[in-house]
Amino acid sequence: MAKITDVARHAGVSPSTVSYALSGKRPISDETRRRVEEAIRELGYHPHAGARALASSRSNVLALMVPLRAGINVPVVMQFAVSVVTAARRYGHDVLLLTQEEGEEGLRRVVDTALVDGLIVMDVQLDDPRLPLLRRLDRPSVMIGFPASSEGLTCIDLDFMAAGEACVEHLARLGHRVVALVGSPPEVYVRGTAFAQRVVRGFTAAADRGRLASAVHPCEASPAAARAVAEQLLREQPALTGVVVHNEAVLEPLIDAFEGLGLRVPTDLSVTAICPDELAESLRVPVTSIALPAAEVGARAVELLMKKLDGKAVSEATLLAPRMTERGSTGRRAVA
Repeated sequence: MAKITDVARHAGVSPSTVSYALSGKRPISDETRRRVEEAIRELGYHPHAGARALASSRSNVLALMVPLRAGINVPVVMQFAVSVVTAARRYGHDVLLLTQEEGEEGLRRVVDTALVDGLIVMDVQLDDPRLPLLRRLDRPSVMIGFPASSEGLTCIDLDFMAAGEACVEHLARLGHRVVALVGSPPEVYVRGTAFAQRVVRGFTAAADRGRLASAVHPCEASPAAARAVAEQLLREQPALTGVVVHNEAVLEPLIDAFEGLGLRVPTDLSVTAICPDELAESLRVPVTSIALPAAEVGARAVELLMKKLDGKAVSEATLLAPRMTERGSTGRRAVA
C-alpha cells in the first residue's frame, strides 16, 4: 500500500507538499498540484481518514439521513444512498448512514458530537419537523426533496409535480379521457411526504386542465392490494383507459391484476409510471415511464454540499426536469 512518502518521491516533492495539496492549507503551484495528483492516481494512494481529518480540521464524513419509515420502498431509497456514497468517495469523504426515525433529536445528536462535516437529508415532508434546526445548524446541509417552504435551505430533487403532469399529458395526447393515479401507500400521504404529495398535485392539475375524469388511489405495497385497487377502479370508473403508477412495488402486480380482469395492456388500458428505468424495462410489457434519476440526484446533492463546505454559493433550489421514455404499455385509446 502506497504511503505519502512514496507519493512525494514519485512526484519529486516533499511529503509536506503532498500534505498541503491534499488539505489545501497552503497554496501550491498548479504544476506541483498536477504532479502530486498524477502520482496519487498512479500509485493508488488513499489518505488515512484520521490523517485527513487532522490535516483539514474536518471529519471527512458526511451524514445521510434516510429514516426507513413505513411505506418507503427500500430498494429505491438504496439507489439514492449508493449514489451519495459513490459521489462522496470521489471527494475523499465517507458516509454515515442514519436510518432511524429520530427527527430533530437525531440531527442534534450527530451535530453535537462533531461526527460529520455536513448532512444530506432524505424522505422530506412538506412540513418537516427538522426544518427549523436545519436552518440554524452551523454545518451545511442539502435536502433531497422539497418541503412546502424551502427558504433558507438547499434542496434538490426530481420535479415530481411536473412528472405527474407529464404522465397525464402523455395519456391525454393519446386520446384517453378517464385516468387514475395509483399512488404510494396511505401512510406516505398521511405523513405529508413531499414527493408523493407533489405527484398528486401534478396529476390532478393536468387532469383538471385537460378536463379529464380522474381519481387518486393510494395503494399498499402488496399484490393483494394491487388487485383490490384494480377492482375498485373498474367498479368506480368503468370507462377507465389510462393509469399512472407511482408505487414501484405494485407496478407489475397491478398490470397482472388488470389483465386478469380482462383489460389488455396497452390495447384496452395504457399504463405509465414514475419509477426506475430498469424496472420499467424489465416487465413483460415494458412500461412507459419517467425515470427516477437516483444517480444524478445523489451525485449533485454531494456536489452541492461540498461547495457549501468550501464556502461557495449554491442555488437554493435544483429541480430536475422529468424525462419520459415511451415503451409498449401506452397506446391510443381504442374508439368503440
